[in-house]
Amino acid sequence: MEEIEQQKNSVILKEYGKNIQKLVDHVTQLPDKAKRTEQSYTLVELMKQLNPQLKAENDQKLWDDLFIMSDFQLDVDSPFPMPEKELLGKRPQLIGYPEGEVKFKHYGRNIEKLIERAVEIEDDEDQEIAIIYIGQLMRSFHTTWNRENFDDAIILDDIKSLSKGKLHIDLEKVRENGLFESSTRRDFKPAGPEPTSTNNGSGRRSNSNNNTNKKRNNGGNYKKRRN
Repeated sequence: MEEIEQQKNSVILKEYGKNIQKLVDHVTQLPDKAKRTEQSYTLVELMKQLNPQLKAENDQKLWDDLFIMSDFQLDVDSPFPMPEKELLGKRPQLIGYPEGEVKFKHYGRNIEKLIERAVEIEDDEDQEIAIIYIGQLMRSFHTTWNRENFDDAIILDDIKSLSKGKLHIDLEKVRENGLFESSTRRDFKPAGPEPTSTNNGSGRRSNSNNNTNKKRNNGGNYKKRRN
């Protein structure tokens, strides 16, 4: 029983199996370095063939696994340096999280960032457009979080709170024009010439009318020719 247990423990990377481990042990013990190097390249290719899911892996990972299975004893001329044994099994460093608590969790941190950008806008008209856009986003988030007891005044209060009183828009103007409704977003555009498109509805109707008139005219000419 002890001998069987030792054989199980001798497989360092179980995903490659016992036979690959035996081949690694054999190559590691070869006295000639050139021979070890040659057979190591062959062994890496064999590892790919026996494990099709590894074909898409980077070759460096396969060589790293080869060194690990040799217990870092394999001395060859490899295309990649031997990984550091001390790093094996070392816990990765914790990923730092953004500092500071989100004031309104149902809006998220991105809304706070948008409000910070809106505060920096100097032009009053552009800033109002930004407030309306942010208000529409906040309304959609708020209604998802709490469909009852909703009012535009809540959104405005939250905008004032998050901007520390630096962003303002008239509440009655918002209510009368439905500015925080997502369907009104397209009515607010930056200053400048109106964008034009060759594929608008009026163009299609115009072409349709022209085609209809041509058909009518052709029909009249055809009748005249028959007469």
